[in-house]
Amino acid sequence: MKILGLILAAFLVAIQAQLWFGKGGVTRVAELRAELSEHQARNEQARARNAQLSAELRDLREGLEMVEEKARFELGMIKPDEIYVQVRR
Repeated sequence: MKILGLILAAFLVAIQAQLWFGKGGVTRVAELRAELSEHQARNEQARARNAQLSAELRDLREGLEMVEEKARFELGMIKPDEIYVQVRR
């Protein structure tokens, strides 16, 4: 009976060691959870950026106001009958 008890105790210790220190152990699960939360945060940032780009693309496709605004501010274009005045601060 003592031998059976010792064998069962050894199996219990081996199983507990695998749980705490093995491949799928507690420390590895904690690392994976931290990595998962980091990836989720990055995905959320990418979703926000994609939504912003999608809205800008929709504006560019639907109206010429956005195209005109971009041409004026980014390229410095003006209409033929306008006078361009640059003010320095």
